[in-house]
Amino acid sequence: MKSVQIAIISDIHANLIALKHVLADIDQRGISQIYCLGDLVDFAPWGNEVISLVKKRGIPCLLGNHDERIAYDTAVVPLEHHDAIETANRHKAIAFSKRTIHLDNKQWLADLPFNLTLTFRVDGVSQRVLLVHATPDSNEQYVFEKDDKKRISSDLIGKDIDVLVMGHTHYSYIQKESDILFVNCGSVGRSKEVDRKASYTILTISARGVEAEIIKVDYPVNEVAQAIYQSEIPDFYADFLLQS
Repeated sequence: MKSVQIAIISDIHANLIALKHVLADIDQRGISQIYCLGDLVDFAPWGNEVISLVKKRGIPCLLGNHDERIAYDTAVVPLEHHDAIETANRHKAIAFSKRTIHLDNKQWLADLPFNLTLTFRVDGVSQRVLLVHATPDSNEQYVFEKDDKKRISSDLIGKDIDVLVMGHTHYSYIQKESDILFVNCGSVGRSKEVDRKASYTILTISARGVEAEIIKVDYPVNEVAQAIYQSEIPDFYADFLLQS
């Protein structure tokens, strides 16, 4: 049966090394369509380089909450799930991005769309995939696997959406709710999962429906941590990557 495969990445967070390993894995699989759900910047030294690579590869990208903050120089709002130590380090890391991301890259980020709907027609059957950074309504809301998704499902069914793919939480999962396939593709550059591997999603789209697979990619985490230690970014973010 005929099918189409696409790869979806998210939450690179300036980790160029992880991004290169993920793109190499996607290329090795022969997948030509790649989409990014945003958060290209913050927490590693290569914000400009990550943006340049995404632009060079022509990867359609959404505006993540971190991208939005850098593009528009908005204030850093404390998060309930962060303690005082993480909050202080977060302020320093984001300030580094605001100082160092080039003006043309800030403008490019500012021009990114909030979400993207893809319609695939395979063997006469249409499948509609909605790409968001966090949720269809917010770039800041967290939707974890354990969370109730009935309201979101109802809204998506009303809009003829078959699949919702999101990032933001840095935890990957695949879940079916009321005939809607929910997929969180995890994080390329700052996974919060125990293995700390770079994570992304492959969707296989056919007349029978859409199948999702979470892919985990090894990369030299220690090399990234050492680069953070040698930069102005707080050591907190290197220490985090080395925890497993």
